[in-house]
Amino acid sequence: MIRALWTAATGMQSQQINMDVIANNLANVNSSGFKKSRADFQDILYQTSKSAGSGVDGSEVPTGVQIGLGSRVAAVQKVFTTGDFQQTENELDLAIEGTGFFQITMPDGAEVYTRSGAMKKDSTGRLVTSDGYPLFPEVVIPENSTSVTISPGGSVEVILDGESTPTQVGNIELVRFANPAGLKSLGRNLYAETPTTGTPVSGTPGEEGFGTLSQGFLEGSNVNIMEEMVNMIAGQRAYEVNSKAIKTADEMLQMTSQLVR
Repeated sequence: MIRALWTAATGMQSQQINMDVIANNLANVNSSGFKKSRADFQDILYQTSKSAGSGVDGSEVPTGVQIGLGSRVAAVQKVFTTGDFQQTENELDLAIEGTGFFQITMPDGAEVYTRSGAMKKDSTGRLVTSDGYPLFPEVVIPENSTSVTISPGGSVEVILDGESTPTQVGNIELVRFANPAGLKSLGRNLYAETPTTGTPVSGTPGEEGFGTLSQGFLEGSNVNIMEEMVNMIAGQRAYEVNSKAIKTADEMLQMTSQLVR
């Protein structure tokens, strides 16, 4: 009977983590470039009191007796499906149509990656994220530019004050991974490479399997509110039935303790 208490407790713990994942998805429903997460579950140890195939006098037991000891969260995986595009009319906003990440340089020199294309200009004209981290390769918009045009292939051109011919000031590159689900989330819409992602491959947008860029658009979160609400209800009910199993096991123990000779 004690085994049932602990087994149901593992189910409650798993569903608590599941609810934490769902809550984070819903909290980031409006985060640009955010990718939802999904909790994957698996059963854990089994106690075997009779093995399949065992027997006496030459007989063979077709099925054994194994009692499971509950469940656990095996992984929390990022789902890199494309979010909906939102038109902003901001000339520095970029959305990636297809595969790829923007490469960002951190203050310590580390390279990180993002799907959020909400770029800004810093005091020197560099394209940076909302936190001030510069895009790599570095793109600098001249102070006297009157407009910026970014092509689907990543070419950045500006019209300088007093001129009518565009001037190219840089190129935006993208990076892709063999296993993007292995990226480590850093917060602030940033991801870091891990040993399971494979070596990052950089390239020109629109070529070699990379997506293209759309200027004046942002990729929204890929969180589906209705799907998350359904998952929340299912997780709540699973938590509830596991708590019911604990209560039932406790009542059976109580009955046992009240037995008299």
